[in-house]
Amino acid sequence: MQSFTRHDLASLFRSFAARMFDERASLGVLDGEIGDADHGVAMAGGFEAAAKSLVETDDGSQTLGEGFSLAANALLNAVGATTGPLYASALLRASTLFGDTKEVPFERLPEIIIAMCEGIETRGHAKPGDKTMIDAWSPASHSVRLGLEHGADTVCILEQAAQKAAEGATSTRAMMAARGRAARLGPRSIGHLDPGAVSAAALIDAMATWAAFATSKDVS
Repeated sequence: MQSFTRHDLASLFRSFAARMFDERASLGVLDGEIGDADHGVAMAGGFEAAAKSLVETDDGSQTLGEGFSLAANALLNAVGATTGPLYASALLRASTLFGDTKEVPFERLPEIIIAMCEGIETRGHAKPGDKTMIDAWSPASHSVRLGLEHGADTVCILEQAAQKAAEGATSTRAMMAARGRAARLGPRSIGHLDPGAVSAAALIDAMATWAAFATSKDVS
């Protein structure tokens, strides 16, 4: 795959939406242990709305930046509470990254993870160890930076980022929540996975899977 286009962005978001739909029940169970049990429904609905908006406007006229902005607005309108604004900020940061270009080299795809992590950090001010989605996004972003510095293959970078995100999500089980509704539980939040970190790891894994499939089509 030589480039990542606005059409590819719509395809990527269809993958995000499908993964969140598949994960929504398990995410709801996790959120029910330390939150209000709506994280799965919120993530599935938010990414479905974002994907739908991208597909319906995929007429070749939009830039990548406009596409990410459209997805951000659709997700924000569909998801309330904390998750919507955080992911809207993440996608707007990605919009700034790609700006007014309609396609970029495929090798730049991992930069989306860095941009989204920065957007979430700026909006939410959470730190690694707070038992939030940052505990998945931050190690994934760090892994991408290392991969890019070493000139690693794009799919390998994304697969390594997905592994680090999954490890980060797993690590939240031992943490005491410092932010959000779970923080009200204090020590009783220990022993439970953070659903935001788990859904973040699933999104990054979905990106890695999408990239591997897109690349395989080029060599088939």
